[in-house]
Amino acid sequence: MAQDLSEIEDKITESGAWQTLSDFLGLHINIGKDISISIFDILIIITVIFVTTIALRIVLKIMTRKVPEENKGKFGVVYGYFRWLVYIIILLITLNSVGVNVTAVFAASAALLIGIGLALQTLFQDIISGVFILIDQSVHVGDIIEIDGKVGRVDEIKLRTTRAVTIDNKVLIIPNHLYLENSLYNWTQNGTTTRENVEVGVAYGSDVQLVKKLLLQAANANKSVLSDPEPGVVFTNFGDSSLDFKVSFTLADSFKAQFPKSEIRFEIDRLFREHNVSIPFPQRDIHIIQK
Repeated sequence: MAQDLSEIEDKITESGAWQTLSDFLGLHINIGKDISISIFDILIIITVIFVTTIALRIVLKIMTRKVPEENKGKFGVVYGYFRWLVYIIILLITLNSVGVNVTAVFAASAALLIGIGLALQTLFQDIISGVFILIDQSVHVGDIIEIDGKVGRVDEIKLRTTRAVTIDNKVLIIPNHLYLENSLYNWTQNGTTTRENVEVGVAYGSDVQLVKKLLLQAANANKSVLSDPEPGVVFTNFGDSSLDFKVSFTLADSFKAQFPKSEIRFEIDRLFREHNVSIPFPQRDIHIIQK
């Protein structure tokens, strides 16, 4: 029985159809002087790319399962860049495995790849930072952020940039790589309310209890100040020219904090004038020694 099977295999191998197929699969295509690839190698490459595509789709589903639905489209763009990078790496590895001299490919494209890499360095930094923002959810649309001394309300988060609007209604475009290079202050991550303060100095000899009363009165009189938690006054320092105080209060909209803070300063000035509490100028004692 085994001898019969061996004879059948020999006949199939010797048949013209099998020989034709073997010759076709072994047919080599020359690309330049140093690169030669067979039809069989091409079939292997196509199979590997197909398997890689399936694997990448599985990885994408795993990575985006916790990403909000509205951000999955943005993440898909990053997946597109990553997918082509993986394809190139897998292709080169496969070519090397089937015996193609990939050194010639690297030599021909090295200068081009270096130039492209340098040109796209910042772009890739922005994109990678954008991916981190989408995954860890450190910044959301509507958050008030402060970065590099600039404050704005986040209007849109893209892969390369974050778009924010300042209090002056100016559009602030923030490259996402700045999140990795600078400290980011998210004013509203813990809620929409923030604790603000106004500082003021009064002359030495002033009634400090009266000053505390007037500062609390000025804060409580402002309609933007929340009653809970209630405002408080801190005696911060014995300054060079003044007794320094700070009145702290809570606002519901910190993005527009400069307006209620300005109103409170106006009210403090009015109350101080009404109760004869003076805000001193900086003072220096000069001693002249004559010899």
